[in-house]
Amino acid sequence: MSYSDLYQALAYNFKDEQLLITALTHRSVGTPNNERMEFLGDALLNCIMAKVLFERFPNAREGELTRLRANLVKRDALVKIAYQLELSQYLLLGSGELKTGGEQRVSILADSVEAIIGAVYLDSDMQICRSMVVNLWEKLLQHLPQQIKDPKTRLQEYLQAQQKTLPAYKILTIKGSPHAQLFEVKCTIPGLKTPTYGNGETRRKAEQSAAAKALSVLNVK
Repeated sequence: MSYSDLYQALAYNFKDEQLLITALTHRSVGTPNNERMEFLGDALLNCIMAKVLFERFPNAREGELTRLRANLVKRDALVKIAYQLELSQYLLLGSGELKTGGEQRVSILADSVEAIIGAVYLDSDMQICRSMVVNLWEKLLQHLPQQIKDPKTRLQEYLQAQQKTLPAYKILTIKGSPHAQLFEVKCTIPGLKTPTYGNGETRRKAEQSAAAKALSVLNVK
């Protein structure tokens, strides 16, 4: 099989093509397969994206950076990269996976992208691997949510800017067992005719939900 189109899409040419072949080999084929490279690629991707976000968002807090990184390394993002690379045509699968359409299975596509990252690193170095990853992820980086602050923070900053009283949160109910609780919270803001309500499995998540609804009522983007 020719990998010239894949090399072009990656903007990287493998010196040792066997590394790429291994990265494309699903465990259903036997060994060697891409599981170890997937492990390596997952760690590399998280590290690379952490540094990229650290550089691009100098004022973002740890929690904000963590949420942004989660958007970039989750399975949906990996599958988008797999489609971008037209990866399904290159995957090496066992007969059982081939019969059940494994080349389109999102878990296999996502794992293969991580394995390719690992393979590029093994074939080159960290700097080249980082450059390739940033290039592939550039569209996703450009479409990150413009607002990275959580709803409670946004609501507080908006009210402070308007020189208004800060919101008050009150737990109304806690339902369920200790290990599966559901909190209902009320958010009251002077100037709003009615309070907003939120639910979540933790108090914080319920407050975030209520704050998000308050932002919507206030028409804060």
